[in-house]
Amino acid sequence: MASVYIPVQHSEEEVRVILDQLPRDASDILDILKAEQAPLDLWLIIAREYFKQGKVDHFRQILEEGISPEVDDYYADIKYERIAILNALGAYYSYLGKIETRRKEKEDHFIQATQYYNKASRIDMHEPSTWVGKGQLLLAKGEIDQALAIFKIVLEGDPDNVAALLGQACVEFNHEHYSKSLELYKRALLVFPTGPAAIRLGIGLCRYKLGQFEKARLAFQRTLQLDPENAEALVALAVLDLQSNEGGCVKKALSMLKLMSTGIRKGMQKMQKAFEIYPYCAMALNYLANHFFYTGQHFLVEQLTETALAVSTHGLTKAHSYYNLARSYHSKGDYEKAGRYYMQSVNEITKPKDFVFPYYGLGQVQLKLGDLSKALSNFEKVLEVFPDNSETLKVLGHIHVQLGKTEKALEFIRKATKVDPRDAQAFLDMGELLISSDTGAALEAFKNARILLTKKAEEIPIEVLNNIGVLHFEKEEFELAQETFKEALGSGIWDSFLGDEANSYDASASILHYKDMQIFKRLEENGQEVELPWNKVTIVFNLARLFEQLLYTQKASILYRLILYKYPDYIDAYLRLAAMAKARNNLSLSIELVNEALKINEKCPNALSMLGDLELKNDDWVKAKETFRAASEATYGKDSYSTLSLGNWNYFAALRNEKRAPKLEATHLEKAKELFTKVLVQRPSNLYAANGAGVVLAEKGQFDVAKEIFTQVQEAASGRVFAQMPDVWINLAHVYFAQGNFALAVKMYQNCLRKFYYNTDSQIHLYLARTHYEAEQWQDCKKDLLRAIHLSPSNYTLRFDAGVAMQKFSASTLQKPKKMADEVRLTVAELENAVRTFSQLSAASNLHIHGFDEKKINTHVEYCKHLLLAAKVHREVAEREEQQTKQRLELARQVALAEEARRKAEEQRKLQMEKRKQEDEARKIKQQEDHLTRRNEQWKNKPKRREREKSDNDDDEGGHNSERRRKKGGGKRRKKDKKSRYDQMEEEEPEANDMQMYDDHGEDEDDNNNMNSKEEDTNQFDNQEDDNVEENAQDLLAAAGLEDSDAEEEAAPTSTAGRRKRAWSESDEDEPTQKRSESSPIRENSAEPQGSDKEDTDKQSANDAVDEED
Repeated sequence: MASVYIPVQHSEEEVRVILDQLPRDASDILDILKAEQAPLDLWLIIAREYFKQGKVDHFRQILEEGISPEVDDYYADIKYERIAILNALGAYYSYLGKIETRRKEKEDHFIQATQYYNKASRIDMHEPSTWVGKGQLLLAKGEIDQALAIFKIVLEGDPDNVAALLGQACVEFNHEHYSKSLELYKRALLVFPTGPAAIRLGIGLCRYKLGQFEKARLAFQRTLQLDPENAEALVALAVLDLQSNEGGCVKKALSMLKLMSTGIRKGMQKMQKAFEIYPYCAMALNYLANHFFYTGQHFLVEQLTETALAVSTHGLTKAHSYYNLARSYHSKGDYEKAGRYYMQSVNEITKPKDFVFPYYGLGQVQLKLGDLSKALSNFEKVLEVFPDNSETLKVLGHIHVQLGKTEKALEFIRKATKVDPRDAQAFLDMGELLISSDTGAALEAFKNARILLTKKAEEIPIEVLNNIGVLHFEKEEFELAQETFKEALGSGIWDSFLGDEANSYDASASILHYKDMQIFKRLEENGQEVELPWNKVTIVFNLARLFEQLLYTQKASILYRLILYKYPDYIDAYLRLAAMAKARNNLSLSIELVNEALKINEKCPNALSMLGDLELKNDDWVKAKETFRAASEATYGKDSYSTLSLGNWNYFAALRNEKRAPKLEATHLEKAKELFTKVLVQRPSNLYAANGAGVVLAEKGQFDVAKEIFTQVQEAASGRVFAQMPDVWINLAHVYFAQGNFALAVKMYQNCLRKFYYNTDSQIHLYLARTHYEAEQWQDCKKDLLRAIHLSPSNYTLRFDAGVAMQKFSASTLQKPKKMADEVRLTVAELENAVRTFSQLSAASNLHIHGFDEKKINTHVEYCKHLLLAAKVHREVAEREEQQTKQRLELARQVALAEEARRKAEEQRKLQMEKRKQEDEARKIKQQEDHLTRRNEQWKNKPKRREREKSDNDDDEGGHNSERRRKKGGGKRRKKDKKSRYDQMEEEEPEANDMQMYDDHGEDEDDNNNMNSKEEDTNQFDNQEDDNVEENAQDLLAAAGLEDSDAEEEAAPTSTAGRRKRAWSESDEDEPTQKRSESSPIRENSAEPQGSDKEDTDKQSANDAVDEED
């Protein structure tokens, strides 16, 4: 047993104090310590032992006595022990302030701790333990940043201060800097390897937060080795065991179940052991309560959580306890208690990210209790912590829907579908939200949900298929709608009426005998069950509505009657049968069917409104007004249709008055406006009310305001099958017409006619004709009237209007100052047609039926005949002018053609001359190059001739040698002349080709060729003169005694006759070659160039003779 020894004053004896057997009254041990003036470290040891034994009052009594004034005075020279006692008291009050829940007491404890630490600092302000104590106090107060600064100050003076290292590690852990915290814990362990097990516990917690679960497990296990009864380590290991089942989710099913059961079993064993070691460990109690919650043992959950709340002082731990207790009551349906405990759990949490689940549970309870604003706030806090939580996003979407914020709801639902694209419910929710605003997007959402449910092999709810079918119906995709409705219905009695055998039923009888249910009774007699489940009634009704839209009235009628056979109180079936009868213009039958519906519910607003409409068509205005009022009163004025009907009644009453009394008309219009406005106040998106208000404003002359309203209604109604409103298009066109904007009015009428009536409505054609008439577009007016007559041939008014249009066109044409012949001829034809039309109307026997005045028609006939006579005169004048104009135009055309031909010929001639000029220049350049080439060859052959001449002079002397030289020279000359002759012939060939091409261009071109030929001869003569100059230069060299042997060989005969004789002989030798060249087709057409060459040759011979004489 541990003991301490108190030395007896003035003696060598000691008083032994066994620490496990300390006196129950601390005063006894205090008397000994005071009497013997024991060292202060013994005071601190004994006080700490009392604290370990749970005797906190004794602990505090000893330490407070140790800092009393008389003790301070006696131990004034001892600093460390006095500081240690003060720091111990400061740490004690810091702990009390940390665990205290009441704010005032908490602050008092922190103030006392601060006073003790300040007093210790006055003794020695540099004592590290005091600074560490202050840092711990700041941590308890939540001033983490200031605590970190103090710990850093301590570590700057002593880097190995274990307490400061642990304090800074705790601060970094709270800052979620788990890596830094881990490094500090490891550093403290290196400095103090035999430190407490709490250091390993801190390391394990850091490893756990970093996701290093295996290393965390090792750290917790080491903690238990050092401290086997460390409840925190046991709880941490249990949590790891409970979480180990998550790793098995990716394995096979059997292995996963085995891992889950093993992990739960190990975790609960550790939790149980921790509970046995320390029954008041709040963390263990909370985890055990959580386990028993999932096992459904709510009694144990409540007992454990209440115990945890009694022993726990930590806010987050208490929040877990309250959450477990709230969940237990929530699952049992006690929403008031659950909400109260959820709220207490939330109050214990400083930041939602620390523990967000109580906010979610509180939001669920508040949503259940109808407190939408508070529920919204709590779910938004959950979303801040988990922004991608699909369930939270969907809940927020539903809350915004209930608050009327559809756009915000769509935003959350869309985000939920992006976060989890496999969540079918999110797509269903999005479809429900979009079904009233964007049918296309809603249809896509429902289709996606359908695909996801099919992939999961889950049954598709019949409501989803019904919505898909209705959306296809609204988009006019009738085949897809029919397939979807049939898929939703499956097989049943309705299959007997959807096949070809349904055509055997009489269409008229199917409506007239709506009460006749014999067909269904016969089926039952034949042993076939006629069953219609309640959840498929809506599908059957929608399918019948589809058949009605497709004009399959037989099938639609049978399905409506099937509904009435099984569910006789289904009013909508009666009303649809009445609508079908109304479409057949059978108003009496339609009224009878509506009355049958009213027998079921005499205050049905739809039936009353339909009855009032039918009475209005029967021209029973009084009854119609009373019926509409009854429909409005049945819904306390909330039924829009009945109010609209009353507004329409007042509008038609204002226009129906034949005398059009201004006061009565204004009264009815004002009442109609009031009723339309009332509907718009109730339902701002009601298109029919807005259209009615625009009509009333237009009747009052407020065209700009009416146009703005009609435009907005038109935009809102576009793309809706059940809200097709051709009336608003027509009204907008009427406004343009009234404002004089005829082009836009025509365009609007045409668009409406094409979009809604497929160009088959005679009334809109009449509107178009009127617009063209006012715009003085008579021909377009006539065309539209003819189309209207084609659609309504029995309407004599249209024929009269067509005659007036032709008459007006003719009169306007004849009034023109300048008229074309075609216009006058058309005018004559139109007048003849007008006379014929008015004559036919005049001959009709029932003019008074159509409202025609015979005298007025005869007046039109006479006027048209008068115009016809005048038009014929104008036609003759116009035709004469037209003939004269044609003659002038023909003459001008001939002159223009002649001038154009002359211009083209001149351009062609200039082009040919330019081309010839370029070719002549090219030919000259070619001749010069060939001449230069020949001269170079001659210069190369002169040395050989000089050597020959020298050899002949050595062998022979006298005239014999001279004769031999002449003979040889003559042979050489012949060869040279022959070669030159060939060269000349080759040069002449392209020239002959060119001349052959020119011969084909007429007389002018022949003259040009002759001119070019002369120029060619001149050029050749110039070239010959150049050659003579060169030969004269050779003669001068010979006279000077400088000529070579080649020059002598080439010397001419001494006599002119000899030269001529040799030239003629050479010409005779070359004659075969020349004849061959002349025989070619090209040379035959080039006689003049050939003569020119011969002439050049003669000139050359003459020059040679002259040289010889010289």
